[in-house]
Amino acid sequence: MGAADVVPGVSGGTIAFITGIYEELLETIAGLKLGLFKTWKQEGFKAMWSEMNGNFLIALFLGIGISIFSLAKILTYLLETYPTLLWSFFFGLILASIWLVGKTVEKWNAQNIIGLIFGALIAFGITILSPAGETDNNIYIFFCGMLAICAMILPGISGSFILLLLGAYTTILGSLTGIIDALKIKDWDAFLSNGITVAVFMAGCLIGLISFSRLLNWAFKKAKNLIIAILTGFLVGSLNKIWPWKETMEWGLDRHGEKIPMVQANILPGKYETLYGESFMLYGVLLMIAGCALIVILERFGKQKA
Repeated sequence: MGAADVVPGVSGGTIAFITGIYEELLETIAGLKLGLFKTWKQEGFKAMWSEMNGNFLIALFLGIGISIFSLAKILTYLLETYPTLLWSFFFGLILASIWLVGKTVEKWNAQNIIGLIFGALIAFGITILSPAGETDNNIYIFFCGMLAICAMILPGISGSFILLLLGAYTTILGSLTGIIDALKIKDWDAFLSNGITVAVFMAGCLIGLISFSRLLNWAFKKAKNLIIAILTGFLVGSLNKIWPWKETMEWGLDRHGEKIPMVQANILPGKYETLYGESFMLYGVLLMIAGCALIVILERFGKQKA
């Protein structure tokens, strides 16, 4: 989930769904409330820990945190150096996820098909929006965290892409890598500056996560098949963003003054080869297959652990 959430276009919620922990994730996060302190006071820490599903939360967020910090620099490098190959791999992930998530709908009636189309249109609409310019205002970063985390737990809606649209993606990713770099050279001023940005963002994520997970958990209980159909639509619509072969139409600058692609158009591999000299068609298809295979393996592993 952490690795997926770092990349604009891929959702950690998709990984949670196909590994079979999605409903437990929603139920657990929705159960975080002040009443837990009452349980601690009356029945002890062990009872509170059990009620909040603490072992699950620790394992989950520790895994996400380690993945984000360890992969932030690697994925940044890959996005800059081998974007077509990386997007090919993630395109395969989403293709397989569409099938695996969609097949959990018990019956594809008219209502669920409409939900699928609605979800696809919403996700597609999000992918064609133009990103905003970068900002590092902490109040704005806090609200970006609230919005992004809602997307991160929705299969098909990428929290990182929402950050890109809001103009906060390179700020957050840069702060994460900045913390690591500052620790290496013991630059405590840079560590504090980047740490404050990340802390503000995480605070927004926490509040948004608890609030939105309760709404989504309630919706799951009321109309599970319809919600899954909508989430499947989100995955279908997100393919527009993840298509590997792109032509950059408009460039922007990140907070370090470096050029980054702002507006891109999907093109066929043949035109990509004409523009850039090589299509990476063979490697792209192989990586798509690898992405599909990984999702199938994760789904089977999730079933075994369920």
